[in-house]
Amino acid sequence: MFSSDTNSCPRKGFPVTTIQIGHRRIGSAFLRASRMINTHSHTGVSLCSSSVVNAAMATEASAKVIDGDSFAKEIREEIATEVSRMKESIGIVPGLAVILVGDNKDSASYVRTKKKACKSVGIKSYEVHLAEDSSEQEVIQHISIFNDDPSINGILVQLHLPSYINEQKVLNAICIEKDVDGFNPLNIGQLAMRDREPLFIPCTPKGCIELLHRCGVTIKGKRAAVIGRSNIVGLPAALLLQKEDATVSVVHSRTKNPEEITREADILITAAGQPNMVRGSWIKPRAVVIDAGFTRIEDTKNPEGSLPLGDVCYEEASKIASAITPVPKGVGPMTVAMLLSNTLTAAKRAHNFE
Repeated sequence: MFSSDTNSCPRKGFPVTTIQIGHRRIGSAFLRASRMINTHSHTGVSLCSSSVVNAAMATEASAKVIDGDSFAKEIREEIATEVSRMKESIGIVPGLAVILVGDNKDSASYVRTKKKACKSVGIKSYEVHLAEDSSEQEVIQHISIFNDDPSINGILVQLHLPSYINEQKVLNAICIEKDVDGFNPLNIGQLAMRDREPLFIPCTPKGCIELLHRCGVTIKGKRAAVIGRSNIVGLPAALLLQKEDATVSVVHSRTKNPEEITREADILITAAGQPNMVRGSWIKPRAVVIDAGFTRIEDTKNPEGSLPLGDVCYEEASKIASAITPVPKGVGPMTVAMLLSNTLTAAKRAHNFE
């Protein structure tokens, strides 16, 4: 069990190849923060360096590693049990449909990951791969077909879409009962209101909160900060923390002195998509840090040709925090697990299965 109690204790400026949070690519504009830190002369990405950490931070890493892979495996096993029980009881197997437009390698990789995850728990997966020049109407037509198909319980459109396609129009075409991404405005609205519950919670923020729960972190009454205010991660993460009775601050590109705000937080969730932006000096001693940022930068020395980085300078933060998620194998696996969970929930709801 990890604790975020702290009573005992008196940055868009980077050129990157791909910015990925969960299974959605986003952008951000933490310009001022980027000017506060050193950058790599070739990539423009900030480097973790003990030279920028004060003496109090210059200790061996003490934070417990929150292993998202292990927790996601536990959740997949729980889902597999429920999928099997549902099949045996009423003969129904949940189905998830994914629509991919174009040939982006990263997007194709994420789709393969989701299909593999579906197979591991017994959920049927369906994929429509459309050409890069497919029209907005073609995409919506496929969504309409899946909306009307009772064997499909969840529909996911892999982003990014080509620039000429209206992303919001496409996402809003998904039937709310099958909106397992939780992006429908009605779902977000219900999440924002007291005493209301959305049909689905967006997968990445849901995974962040689930990690806190499974680690035994107390949220009620704590100070929390969220870096980023996107509709995909930052906003719903802040709303979820507030629902759990945390006092929440949101740091964004117009925030003055963001590090002063984050240093007050017992729980910090980052969703900026800016590699190594959050330094050890931004973190309150013994805080719990959930890094939902995922950025790939070009790295010719890496066999994969790129290096994954989170928003948080792990080397520095792990010397200050009580618990921290790594990147990769932290929030990412939980995002996929929550997608499976939402799909199972949709199937149960559609068939009144308890």
